[in-house]
Amino acid sequence: MPVHEVDTIVLGGGQAGLATGYYLTKRGLRPESDFVIVDRGPQPGGAWQHVWRSVRLISPPAYTRLPGLKWERLSEAPPSGPEVAAYFARYEKHFGLPVRRPVVVRRVTDADPGGKHERTGPLLVETDTGTWRARAVVNATGTWDRPFLPSVNGAATFGGRQLHAAGYDSPEEFAGLRVIVVGGGHSALQILAEIATVATTVWVTRRPPEFRDKGLTEADLVAVTDAVAARVAQGKPLRSVVSYTGLTMTPAVERAAQRGVLTARPMFERITPEGVAWADGSTERADVLVWATGFRPALGHLAPLRLRSELGGIAMKGPRTAVDPRVHLVGYGPSASMISAHRAAAVAAREVAAGRQDARAH
Repeated sequence: MPVHEVDTIVLGGGQAGLATGYYLTKRGLRPESDFVIVDRGPQPGGAWQHVWRSVRLISPPAYTRLPGLKWERLSEAPPSGPEVAAYFARYEKHFGLPVRRPVVVRRVTDADPGGKHERTGPLLVETDTGTWRARAVVNATGTWDRPFLPSVNGAATFGGRQLHAAGYDSPEEFAGLRVIVVGGGHSALQILAEIATVATTVWVTRRPPEFRDKGLTEADLVAVTDAVAARVAQGKPLRSVVSYTGLTMTPAVERAAQRGVLTARPMFERITPEGVAWADGSTERADVLVWATGFRPALGHLAPLRLRSELGGIAMKGPRTAVDPRVHLVGYGPSASMISAHRAAAVAAREVAAGRQDARAH
């Protein structure tokens, strides 16, 4: 396959990738000739085209629209996954963003490994449709493609069904069953509250759940973002969002609490053919295990660039990786929310454009 030449390549066509594309055009980079966006999804929408049926975007409209395009909606109700995906599709068409899909990125390598231009020369982005040579890479791959499943003794022996939250759709399929929901985050809480309306449930968490007395304010969100930014600046691994925010009660969760559903048990020691067992000898029978245990950043394709620090995380300077100025991560760590991803995209585009001018000057 031929090697395609481009100044900048954006990996991922979700909210972070689209926002980056928008800001690149504002910085003078031309779609197709100067930059492209590759996305593994068969259609627009990023992760929002895959989320379960009841997921709603609950942030205020000012914090959820993509930059430059008003989100016209007939209803004030929180938008669903398909609505968000449709807005993304309209967005990329409106601005003529050069999204190519479906394209699976296999790995990103240095075109001059070990040479005098290492970490300064071009990068090679290998995909299932060919290879791109680029001066800069903006990674916006998110987390949806990397659901996390903890390793538990006996998992392979379980006689029932196991699924990650990424494969969950609606509670009706669990009617009349015994379901164990594992996880201490908001996704686990939402799924538990739904399934408990039609099934017998047990909630299992690694740590005792902590609920907030009130909803998150803008100041709270800023504080969380700052705390995550400080952590990644040191190259430390990411922590779960709920470890910063605590759990927030929604009306559905409040109803579940009133029904006595929210009594969490500690993590079990092993999985048996019939269910799960704890270290104290107690057991619980189950037909289904739902692993609402979160996601990890989908960054495996960047492994050849050796971006991780000795602490296990990727040290960042804003949205740019500390060890490789050619690589930006938008939607990673402090820029994982929609509004913060936009801000990181704007900074990344500015730095990419500045680097392009410097490269031309030399």
